[in-house]
Amino acid sequence: MTPKKALKEAIKQAGGTTALAKTLDTSKQAVNAWLHNGLPPEWVLSVEDATGVSRYDLRPDIYRKEMPR
Repeated sequence: MTPKKALKEAIKQAGGTTALAKTLDTSKQAVNAWLHNGLPPEWVLSVEDATGVSRYDLRPDIYRKEMPR
C-alpha cells in the first residue's frame, strides 16, 4: 500500500476528512493538504491511533517494519 492510499484509507476509516480533522483537532484544509503534500511526521502516530491505519503504511520512509530473522 502506498502512503497516499494509506492516508485515504485512514480518512475513510475516520468517516471522511471533516471527521478525521475533528478527531485530531485540526482543520479539514490541513487534512486535504496532507493528501497533496504527504502526511507530516508529527501527525503519523495520531492518525494511526485515531484510525488503526499502520504507521508503517502511512510513512514507510520513517517507520520501517522489522525484517524477520
